[in-house]
Amino acid sequence: MRLGCLYGPAHIVDAINRIRGPFNVNAPAIAAGVAAIRDIAHVERAREHNAKWLPWLTDEIGKLGLNVTPSVANFVLIHFPQTKGRTAQEADAFLTKRGLVLRAVGAYKLPNALRMTIGSEEANRLVVKALAEFMGGAA
Repeated sequence: MRLGCLYGPAHIVDAINRIRGPFNVNAPAIAAGVAAIRDIAHVERAREHNAKWLPWLTDEIGKLGLNVTPSVANFVLIHFPQTKGRTAQEADAFLTKRGLVLRAVGAYKLPNALRMTIGSEEANRLVVKALAEFMGGAA
C-alpha cells in the first residue's frame, strides 16, 4: 500500500487533481491512512523521532564532508562530489551491497544526490557508518 496526501492552497490542489491518475489510491490505503491520522500517539512519536534524528543525520553526514540540503521533512538529501570514487552513483552501489537502500534522485535532475529517509536508530547509524567507510573516514 502507498498513500500520500497534499495540503496546500486550493489552486495548487486543483491543479494536481487535474493531472493525477484517476485511480491513484485504493480503498485499503485510504482506510489505513485514516486510521494512521487518528492514532495521535503514533503521530506524536513519529514527530519526536524525526525531530531527534533529522538534526543528528544532518550533522553526522556533514562531518563526512557531504552537503545535506536543509530539511524539515522525514528525509535528508545528501549531495556527493563528482570526484571519481565519491559520486552518488558509486555511493549508492556501495550502500546497496550492504543492504542499505537510499533513493537515487537523478530522475529529478539531482544526479549527484541520494535521498535518505529517516529510519530507526539502528538504520540511521548503519548508513552513517557505511557513508564514513565510503568516504574513507571513521564514524
